[in-house]
Amino acid sequence: MDRDLTLTQLAYVVAIDTHRHFARAAEACNVTQPTLSMQIAKLERTLGVALFDRARAPVVPTDIGVHLIAQARVTLRAASRMAEIAEARAGVVAGVLRLGVIPTLAPYLLPRVIQRLAKLYPELELVIEERLTDDVITGLRRDTLDAGIVASAIAEPGTDERMLFTEPFVGYLSTTHRLARQRKINRSDLLLDDLWLLSEGHCFREQTVQLCEQRPSRGHRAPAAHQNPRGCTVGVQFESGNLETLKRLVETGTGMTLLPMLAALDLQTAAERRRIRPFVAPAPAREVRLVRRRDYLKQHLVEAVVTGILETLPDEIRAYR
Repeated sequence: MDRDLTLTQLAYVVAIDTHRHFARAAEACNVTQPTLSMQIAKLERTLGVALFDRARAPVVPTDIGVHLIAQARVTLRAASRMAEIAEARAGVVAGVLRLGVIPTLAPYLLPRVIQRLAKLYPELELVIEERLTDDVITGLRRDTLDAGIVASAIAEPGTDERMLFTEPFVGYLSTTHRLARQRKINRSDLLLDDLWLLSEGHCFREQTVQLCEQRPSRGHRAPAAHQNPRGCTVGVQFESGNLETLKRLVETGTGMTLLPMLAALDLQTAAERRRIRPFVAPAPAREVRLVRRRDYLKQHLVEAVVTGILETLPDEIRAYR
């Protein structure tokens, strides 16, 4: 029996596993569906097993298919590593790097670094997706992402994490807020019912909630029961997936929210900046991390991006310890 396998066949297998759909996998591989299906059938005949259960929708791997597809991913990564070693030795920064970045960081970090990277490395093609932390992990696991930038430890097997920088938080207050006259705020000033929050799934939400787990300190009165501390309209409770929405709610209401420093530095008007209240030191902060697979594929591309990020950090971030 002919036991020759091709990297193309393995790439098709991985594409089907990633997309769980033959047509979408074929589109991702830039081939027709009949061509992809023919190659998968040929590979299954060579191996003597079925890799996918085609009777189910979406398509799922068979029990043996799960193990063989995992090995296919290992083989493809090893093959890619050969070309990357040669390019890195030659000092070539070229190719595609697929990067997942959390939504509370992407709009404020990426504009600072993308233009610099484009100038330094014109052959580097960055494919950037805003993803929640769990989706970044899934992307790394399925090889749809090469690396991710997150703001919490993920402890995912088979990955490495690298701390990039520490980003402090600030308060963003309405002009009528109970803390508006304070130049700085304390962690103990925070009340959970007093904050507009991001929706479930955002690590920044969880970090904010953790800060509010303690009881308010003596001397700070919680808002009256008949008031809605989060906004102007009694009975309104709202959680957003977007920091910009939370900022607008503060500007039109009576509540407050927390912002990471990069978002605060992005404020454009004097009226917006007057709403900022720093924390008394040590300010609460988050650790921004790079996460990637341990096989270190595209290492020289990742290092180029990391260098660009660190070189473009504002002084307010560099100064934080």
